[in-house]
Amino acid sequence: MARALNDGLRLALSGDERVLLMGEDVGRAGGVFRISDKLRGEFGEERVIDAPVAESGIVGVAFGMAVAGMRPIVELQFMGFSYPAYDQIISHVSRIRHRSRHRFTAPMVIRIPYGGGIGAAEHHSESMESIYLHIPGLKVVVPSTPVDAKGLLLAAVEDPDPVVFLEPIRSYRSITEVVPGDYYTTPIGEAAVRREGTDVTLISYGAMMRETLGAADVLEGRGISAEVIDLRSLVPLDVDTIVASVIKTGRVAVVHEAPRTGGFGGEIAAIVQEKAFFSLEMPVLRVTGWDSVFPLKRSERLYLPNVAGIAEEVQTRLFEG
Repeated sequence: MARALNDGLRLALSGDERVLLMGEDVGRAGGVFRISDKLRGEFGEERVIDAPVAESGIVGVAFGMAVAGMRPIVELQFMGFSYPAYDQIISHVSRIRHRSRHRFTAPMVIRIPYGGGIGAAEHHSESMESIYLHIPGLKVVVPSTPVDAKGLLLAAVEDPDPVVFLEPIRSYRSITEVVPGDYYTTPIGEAAVRREGTDVTLISYGAMMRETLGAADVLEGRGISAEVIDLRSLVPLDVDTIVASVIKTGRVAVVHEAPRTGGFGGEIAAIVQEKAFFSLEMPVLRVTGWDSVFPLKRSERLYLPNVAGIAEEVQTRLFEG
């Protein structure tokens, strides 16, 4: 995924002179995760810009650039580092189209690496996507595969409105697949059915897709056929794909590593209840992280949903409950 994102950034920069990349350490160091490796040497320091440690300033400057006609891509290093920029995002970036009655837009991409599983320190492993999902005017996407990472990034750059692009840190170098070298986009707002099934619908996104697919394998061995949906886009959400699957299977579980309270699983459960209530055999199940600060390395395994835990929860709560 790291290489796919690097390739996507290179194609975006080379294909449109309005595109620039800005953030802490994105230039000389190539980014904290080396996603922008070698891009400064290729495009120069005026288009791959090392910014001060000031997230509010980074997003605020990029917002001004976007309104003026450029297409900036900013990196905020970690989810926990994005909070100082929240005021800029909610007060200005997300509202400019409405505030100006469509005279101005903010075509910009806000890249935020997120999530646990790499043994990082506090503020480096958080999964707080819900605070961005609740802001009208933003699109929020989360790739789970290298192919989708590149395609969704290029689609986000093309989009006329701001896109929060969440990058699952654990997936940067843990998943490999053949990625087309040419320019392509993955449509924002379309989920992907990663596995067909008939007995239960498992819904997830980002790094949790690997655990969810693994749980589907375990359930298959126990005689339970699981359909797996990768949301890819959280806003806008592909409601039709979710509802069609739930109508078919009658049971649904949502998996995410974010805390349970206020997490996106609750929103999906509400949508399913509203649109497919009479198809449900059991209440919607949520398998999530805990309502606590993300722990340090030694306790990560106790916090994050895993293959065995997801499979056990689905079997006992949805089939034996």
